[in-house]
Formats: sequence, structure tokens, C-alpha cells
Amino acid sequence: MTELPFFVYGTLRPGEHNHDLFLRGRTAAEEPARLPGALLYDGPGYPYLVRDAGPGEVTGELEEVAGELVSAAPGEYAALLSVLDALEEYLGPGHPLNLYEREVCDVRRTRDGRMVRAWVYVAAPAARLGRPIAGGDWLSRRSLEPGRPRLRERLGGEPRLREEPRLRGEPRLREEPRLRDVPRTP
Repeated sequence: MTELPFFVYGTLRPGEHNHDLFLRGRTAAEEPARLPGALLYDGPGYPYLVRDAGPGEVTGELEEVAGELVSAAPGEYAALLSVLDALEEYLGPGHPLNLYEREVCDVRRTRDGRMVRAWVYVAAPAARLGRPIAGGDWLSRRSLEPGRPRLRERLGGEPRLREEPRLRGEPRLREEPRLRDVPRTP
């Protein structure tokens, strides 16, 4: 398997809670990048990315989504791929229970404008999209929320339960992992 980098655009970005839980110590490089031809939508505590809307799908002016290009540390690729697939509830191509689909996309590296092929988790067809996030930057959207506690303050203590949409519209609760609960390879 070719070890492609990952393009992360939401809670896996540096400074966000899932970055510390799932990426810290597993990456060799993280650098700013943008995914052209995509829209970012608000979700229940995390964003959804939508590419190239077709007939009957969500439409709007396609823009670039801001994020980071993340490369796995030596020997960490298989473990990182497995952990991210589980986090993003990706069970396989086209699986009806996927929350996200994992696709290969061309991402523009910010430092030199070079296009790099990377794995991107995009919204699965059953995802319930919220409002579009102007400018395609999850971090800008979250910084505007009044009264939102700092992410580092939210990391400690017992896990919280968060509500997520289900295929039939019924909420389900999912326990957020704590740092000590995340498996790491030696």
C-alpha cells in the first residue's frame, strides 16, 4: 500500500482535541495545505467536507478548504490509518454505515503551491450537513463561538458523551476517548 499523507481539516488539526488524542507522536510532518473544489459544513461538534456536488446533491460555490497535510511517522502508517478510520467511522468503500468516506484527493501544499495526493475523509451520503462554513476554515468558525471553553480545558477529566446523527435520524451517544485510552504502537 502506498503511504499517502492525510489532509485533516477539523478536530484533527493542531490545537484541536482530536489532534492530541490521535496524532501526537504518530506524525513525521504536519504542514498547512488547502483542498480546492470543496465546501466545509458544520456538523455536530465536527465538520463535514463535501467535494464536487452533483445533481441532487448539496450545491454552492466551491472553494478551498483549509487544513493540514499530515505524514505518518516511520513505522506508524498502518496504526495511524486504522485509528483514523475508526475515529471517522469509515468501515470500507461505500459501506452504508460510514460517517465519512476516505478518498484520494489532490491537495495544495501552502508553502510551495505543489499539489500532493492525500487521503481525505469526506462526508458520506447519509451525513446530515449543517450550515456552510464561510471561507472553508474550521478554526475560524470555532473561534467565533461565544462562551466556548478552551480546548485544553476540555481535555481533562472523565469522558463526555456527545450526540451524533444516525442514519434514521435518531441520536446516538458516543464516548469521546481520553488520551490514555488511545492505543499507541511502541
